[in-house]
Amino acid sequence: MTERILVIKLGALGDFVQAMGPAAAIRAHHRGAHVTLLTAPPYAELGRQAPYFDAVWVDERHGWTRPWALVWLARRLRAARFDRVYDLQTSDRSNLYFHLLWPRPPQWSGIAAGASHRHVNPDRDRMHTVERQRDQLAAAGIADVPPPDLSWAATDIARFSLPPRFVLLAPGGSRHRPGKRWPAGRYMRLASFLADIGLAPVLVGGADDVAAGTEIVRDCPKVRNLIGRTSFGDLVALGHACFYAVGNDTGPMHLIVAGGASATVLYSAASDPALTAPRGRHVTILRRDNLGDLPVEEVAATLPLR
Repeated sequence: MTERILVIKLGALGDFVQAMGPAAAIRAHHRGAHVTLLTAPPYAELGRQAPYFDAVWVDERHGWTRPWALVWLARRLRAARFDRVYDLQTSDRSNLYFHLLWPRPPQWSGIAAGASHRHVNPDRDRMHTVERQRDQLAAAGIADVPPPDLSWAATDIARFSLPPRFVLLAPGGSRHRPGKRWPAGRYMRLASFLADIGLAPVLVGGADDVAAGTEIVRDCPKVRNLIGRTSFGDLVALGHACFYAVGNDTGPMHLIVAGGASATVLYSAASDPALTAPRGRHVTILRRDNLGDLPVEEVAATLPLR
């Protein structure tokens, strides 16, 4: 009988990207198994493209105002008869899914009380996501976890007609966490510097970043503005093709670095790079408690211009 495996990774984007190394390890460990991913709606299509999963389930993450949704999900989980679950989300919500399967839960890798392969390292909350998930999988018998490789997601970016040497700028971030954003005016000054030395500045980001992009382009017309025009796969491909990338602590930077970009990532007191920073061969982290105190010259100095 075919072994049935469930991987839970709901989000956010940066966390989803960093979970692709563990996903590859799970796929390699369970050769011949049927592997299902349970994820949030924004990442379902990326999950379907990934070579690690045979099926993708979408968790709409309804709250307690729709308890019947949890009942339906519990029934679906029971009916699937999974042999093992890898909970890479390790949140209160995913712990709840374990308890919904009592009294006969499957083998479970996660932090839920009563799990067969519970990750009990007392330092787990002080570990970078990459190390924490490697340690979790080691406790479940999976020793070899590669770094995330998203080359399978890369698209054809020829339609953007970009010059050979361009620098990606990701000036955005979560709307509800403005402290994670380097001021748009600083990105404008950096973009002007890049244009003056022959490097084309290219803006990327999502819907929450439109205002920042509009401000930058208004004051630096040489900028190419791709905000709102790129898919996840486009960001991977742009990361592979760019000369360099500079951005805030935001999901697109994880995709760009996973594509192979050398990058500088800017952090404030709102998040800790020791726990969440993108991992790559050439990633520089700059941090100020208040990003308004980070000068353009210090960021520009991290670019490999010599």
